[in-house]
Amino acid sequence: MRALLPLPLLLLLGIAVAGPHLTDEPISPLITDPTLDPARIELGRRLFHDPRLSRDASISCAFCHDLARGGVDQRPVSVGIDGRQGPLNAPTVYNSAYNFVQFWDGRSKSLEGQVGEPIHNPVEMDSNWEQLLPRLAADPDYRRDFARYYPKEGLSATSVAHAIAEFERSLITTNAPFDRYLRGNWDAVDQRVLQGYRLFKSYGCSNCHQGRNVGGNLFQPMGVMRDYFAERGNPSNADLGRYNVTGDPRDLHTFKVPSLRLASLTPPYFHDGSQPDLDSAVRNMARYQLGRDLDADEVALIIEFIGSLVGQTLYGGD
Repeated sequence: MRALLPLPLLLLLGIAVAGPHLTDEPISPLITDPTLDPARIELGRRLFHDPRLSRDASISCAFCHDLARGGVDQRPVSVGIDGRQGPLNAPTVYNSAYNFVQFWDGRSKSLEGQVGEPIHNPVEMDSNWEQLLPRLAADPDYRRDFARYYPKEGLSATSVAHAIAEFERSLITTNAPFDRYLRGNWDAVDQRVLQGYRLFKSYGCSNCHQGRNVGGNLFQPMGVMRDYFAERGNPSNADLGRYNVTGDPRDLHTFKVPSLRLASLTPPYFHDGSQPDLDSAVRNMARYQLGRDLDADEVALIIEFIGSLVGQTLYGGD
């Protein structure tokens, strides 16, 4: 396989380079939002880790979105209150601010809207605002901080959802090696990463996985070139995807394209958690979405590229 041209030579040739940044690429570096309020972020962090949001105070948002595990639970499908098993694999909460909608089926248009869904879902937290708000209001620290940081709303469903969403907006994994490369640090990644990126683009992966989040900005059907669901078997209602929201036959088996930013940290993969590792996920994406059977070296190179997308976050941890 022929290696990419070294970046100094690309600069001399004037290819896709402008100033200190690499341009005309399907991927762009992640950036944080400087307008976020640190006090509200901290309040949202506490709520995100507070099990009192669930009916029996047994699980928190972090139970399924463990920040130490790439923002997921690393289970095929998530487990909620009383050990109830959900129908879908938990997506990472990191970089969710750059998703154009939330959830696999895109049923929520905002992070604030997303917050209420697991709280009310009987399989997840099985609670409601009428139950949890008095519970939070009994905590003097919450009463004080909501009065201070949300003086108009106080402690309400709206302010709780906003604080958690504000915390989630802060979970941006900046300064990834590949982002540094895109900004002009040609030594940030090695030639194998660049070869993997070349394959990623030339094979068509970047048609769906692009933008700041390397995904998360459009819907696509699962099984473009082959019938994924027929070959996998055991169909479920969750497999209907966006169709469950719209009822439009054109949305059957269609899902929000997931971000690849932390994919190397968040097994298993696909909406059904059916792929145990990144090797099988890359192979099956190529097979079902692109109609390609990749060899071992191609898969390894693409995985190295995906690994270079992992960045750092300022507000991670517990």
